[in-house]
Amino acid sequence: MKKLLIFGGTTEGRELSEWCEANGIYADVSVTTDYGARLLGSSELLNIFTGKLDSGEMKSLIKAGDYTAVVDATHPYAAEATANIRAACSEAGAVYYRLLRRPAELSGVCVNSMKELIQILDSTDKVILSTLGSKELPELAKVKNRSRIWLRVLPAEGIAEQCVRYGFDENHVIQGKGPFTVDQNIAHIKQSGAQLLVTKESGAAGGYPEKTEAAAKCGIRTITITRPKEEGLTFDELKMIITEKI
Repeated sequence: MKKLLIFGGTTEGRELSEWCEANGIYADVSVTTDYGARLLGSSELLNIFTGKLDSGEMKSLIKAGDYTAVVDATHPYAAEATANIRAACSEAGAVYYRLLRRPAELSGVCVNSMKELIQILDSTDKVILSTLGSKELPELAKVKNRSRIWLRVLPAEGIAEQCVRYGFDENHVIQGKGPFTVDQNIAHIKQSGAQLLVTKESGAAGGYPEKTEAAAKCGIRTITITRPKEEGLTFDELKMIITEKI
């Protein structure tokens, strides 16, 4: 009997979990938040684990589960999580696959790191709408004059308070769960009065095309942090492997 362990919390992880369920494949799915768990829902074929795991805890989970394979479907910018999953699989002797996010055509100014981004933001006094998420708050807090920064973050418990702790204006926090439509992005740009939209290369699954289209329609510039280069499988390639080879 095939049984997968999927590290998810992303659109790709949810799609793979739903595909497994539809094809009679048992899967344990590890997500970090209660919100991610609610989006999935458990069933006879899907078992959901909630909470952030370190490499040792991942290794214990993998060893205990007797899985056919482990799929890393974490966010493309979650480099630490991917490194931990790879290490845990190696130590546990488990088969590892990396599921890649579908790419999207890039727009506007592109940078390779938060350091480059901050240098650009410090060179202007324009109003900024950040769609980078709460994980980048420590780095984004290094920008001079944070009062001009608006943050769009998840509606998870404690996130708004975290924004304030890093020195951002509580009235400049927009909470919502994406991906957002073009019209929703336009509404957030107008609400913030943004003159710059800051985002990551999140692909179609992360609503990147809708962000850039909204920015273009509003006549503002987009700055994109490009995705780290990595090797892995497309959704179709992974489905074929699961169906035919494992």
